[in-house]
Amino acid sequence: MWKKISIGFILITVFVIVFYTLWNKPISLKDGMIDDVAHLLPTKIDRIVKGKEIEQLRKIVLDANSQHKTVSIAGERHSQGGHTYYKDGVVIDMKTFNKVKKVDPIKKTVVVQSGATWGDIQEAINPYNLALKVTQSQEIFSVGGSLSVNAHGRDLRNHSLASTVNWFTLLQADGNIIKVSRTENSEIFSYVLGGYGLFGIILDVELQLTDNELYKIETSTMEYDKYPSYFKSEVLGNMDAKMHIGRISVAPDSFLDKVYSINYMDTSRKMSKSDKELKEDKSAFFPKLALGMSRGSDQGKNIFWDIQYYFIDALDGNFETRNNVMRSESKFMEFEDRQDTQVLQEFFVPVDEFIPYIDDVREYLESENLNVLNITIRYVEKDDETVMNYAKEDMFAFVILIQHGRDQKSIQHAKKVVRKWTDITIQHDGSYYLPYYPYQTKQQMKLAYPRTNDFFKKKREFDQNGVFMNTFYKNYGE
Repeated sequence: MWKKISIGFILITVFVIVFYTLWNKPISLKDGMIDDVAHLLPTKIDRIVKGKEIEQLRKIVLDANSQHKTVSIAGERHSQGGHTYYKDGVVIDMKTFNKVKKVDPIKKTVVVQSGATWGDIQEAINPYNLALKVTQSQEIFSVGGSLSVNAHGRDLRNHSLASTVNWFTLLQADGNIIKVSRTENSEIFSYVLGGYGLFGIILDVELQLTDNELYKIETSTMEYDKYPSYFKSEVLGNMDAKMHIGRISVAPDSFLDKVYSINYMDTSRKMSKSDKELKEDKSAFFPKLALGMSRGSDQGKNIFWDIQYYFIDALDGNFETRNNVMRSESKFMEFEDRQDTQVLQEFFVPVDEFIPYIDDVREYLESENLNVLNITIRYVEKDDETVMNYAKEDMFAFVILIQHGRDQKSIQHAKKVVRKWTDITIQHDGSYYLPYYPYQTKQQMKLAYPRTNDFFKKKREFDQNGVFMNTFYKNYGE
């Protein structure tokens, strides 16, 4: 397989990546401006304030309320639709409100401030041989941010992140702090989780934990139309399978035709001391090189897919702890470019719709010039707890990485394609994820989220002066 990769092509690719790394420094915005990771929604704000302690946060909120200003809440700012800022508003940076306050190894719980990252929690709970039940595949995101988008991950036997929350405290627009759980102030529980920071500031959270098990990695490759039956019988139907991720090809030679699967299986092998160590995200160069190959050409995409097959085969039979499965490499995905941006979209469709959905998406995308770099497949159980739930039944999630220009022509083209893709998804009884750039229309949002009007009505009732605001709300809620 390696013979397919010419030395010349590799050298050229290395040169291009090194050149772009040196030339394309992170964009420096003018004073008073803020942006998110996609650099598509630069906005002038009043100021950024670092969150440090509760009384300081309360004063910021009360001052904003009395002065008719707005407050937005930011963590690691990986959302891409202006969810963490608003024009002329105050942005509270919660990254400094980040203490892991209590680990209870008997009850298997942790109490943490919302600005902490999942990595901070893992550092605290790993010595107790405890692990997270649900979170994203990377540990770099903040707890408050993940709760606000009701994140999901690779786990097969737990629901969304909201299902692992015992309680949280919430700073309201009037300065009061309430404890929210399924039994206390329960009427607001399902709105705040997946509420995109519109109901107040999440302060402390108690999360359920589980054991830090050791898993054996098993890999498979298959035609796309074999994947649903394989998943039902060999993954979901196998109680030894604990976590799962799949990828479907975006390479021109096998576009949406090939799938590979990685399963994390129970094992009787004892966990060694080295197994227990939390892995670090260090080796970014070669994954970034491989991803860079796929950005600019069909040949690069074909080679990238072949390389992935090679490394997937190499993983088979390896062992990894639950905590480390939730610490996937992320540095290789970092992307800074003066002309282009890298955006995410995520679509959800019922498990039984997988084959016809892929057929319809393939037919449409083959006629469109959209640079799709990767599609990851995950499984998401039905969510009955949150108002803005994206999984109204058991779903496959398709996490899509797209590259396009920052100029208006490129953005409008991407918007057209994503909107049509969203239409196809809704036609298959699916939905889409809300933390990303606002390509979709208000009508599409209401079709994907039938309780949209209820959600925004509750926001206006709970925050009558509109203290907690963001660009996402401006686009869809006003």
